Amino acid sequence: MAARQVRVGSGAGFAGDRWEPAVELVERGELDYIAFECLAERTIARETLALQRGQGSGYNPQLADRMRAVLPAAAARGVRVLSNMGAADSLAAGRRTAEIAAELGLDDRRCAVLLGDDVRDAVAARPDLPLMETDEPLESILPRMASANAYLGADAVAAALETGAPVVMTGRVADPSLFLGPVLHALGWPYEDYERLAQGTAAGHLLECAGQVTGGYFADPGVKDVAGLARLGFPFADVTAAGDVTIGKCAGSGGRVDAATCTEQLLYEVEDPAAYVTPDCVLDMTGIALRQAGPDCVAVSGARARPRTPTHKVSVGYFDGYLGEGQLSYGGPGAVARARLAGEIVTERLGLRGFAYDALETRLIGLDSLHGPGADRPEPYEVRLRVTGRTQDRKAAEAVGFEVAALYTNGPAGGAGDAASVREILAVQSVLLPRDLVKPRVEVVEC
Repeated sequence: MAARQVRVGSGAGFAGDRWEPAVELVERGELDYIAFECLAERTIARETLALQRGQGSGYNPQLADRMRAVLPAAAARGVRVLSNMGAADSLAAGRRTAEIAAELGLDDRRCAVLLGDDVRDAVAARPDLPLMETDEPLESILPRMASANAYLGADAVAAALETGAPVVMTGRVADPSLFLGPVLHALGWPYEDYERLAQGTAAGHLLECAGQVTGGYFADPGVKDVAGLARLGFPFADVTAAGDVTIGKCAGSGGRVDAATCTEQLLYEVEDPAAYVTPDCVLDMTGIALRQAGPDCVAVSGARARPRTPTHKVSVGYFDGYLGEGQLSYGGPGAVARARLAGEIVTERLGLRGFAYDALETRLIGLDSLHGPGADRPEPYEVRLRVTGRTQDRKAAEAVGFEVAALYTNGPAGGAGDAASVREILAVQSVLLPRDLVKPRVEVVEC
């Protein structure tokens, strides 16, 4: 029998998020479900490469810490846990979660693993698919492809919950869908009821970045003040069978929930508020109203949606060369002039050594690294030179940091605190794949 109301908490908003607020939510939030959204677009590509090279597990490195922190309280209170921490190897992540449940002595050690988002074979067989960002054919990046993952929807998440397992582990699922899935499962909404799917998707989008809707990434002292940021609480959504939505947080936790915080999160990473495309529907946010319904409680209404598209978006991660970087600090009188001269020396030296770059940039952190050159800005008393070179040649990338470090004795006075790095560039572009080529499936593991 379907519930009349469900409460879904947000346990994380990115791969490296804190987990103390999630524990607080489970212990004090009277939740039915908690979802950890930990998967950015480049994360799967990075974890796939690490797995292939034997340099990582393929899943979120903090999975064990999060699960050890949350599972005991979740089991004690009957809170079901969902996460996309599976990244490039959801099955291994599910098995590790089951092992942790066993180590903790929990009775139910099952983990339902949602699979089917990895569509590398399907996209590789269609090299003529146009890349959404450039309109170039997919074949232009296929030789360098590291990953290709379809954004699965809430229907697939709900199917995993149907197993009854206390934990659901996924790879790539659309961020709002990770939260909409429990709503579908608990309230029994038809997957064609777009009026309610719209409200549920809006709730999922508000929750997906966790602390951002409770005042994190919102605070601006003297302009938008937020109390208690050091112990910022994470949000939850109450959703009724009729589709009514309210956003709140635990009483006494840090942060704030009001129309302002919700408005900023609602528009976060949204290109077209009238057509926010998810695997479940095309959400129209333009009619959404946010009403303060109580302390740290906002009612959400007016979301509309059009039917879902016949395709799944697929993020294709691929190797796009190297980024070499070198940094050095300058301080005191004339710091800016000395730092500029240092950058000119490095640029000339790299040219004399015959290295070529797709892009070579010199910036002064503290002056022009964020907004570019500006003649009318006051000079700071200290700056940090940052030279970056993007190239397909690893030796050229390594040379950037080498030449910056050489400024100690081959450049202007007063340079100190050098740092150098070379990292692979993992780029992401997208294609649209017909729905019938994406086949979600669920496997239950236990220990």
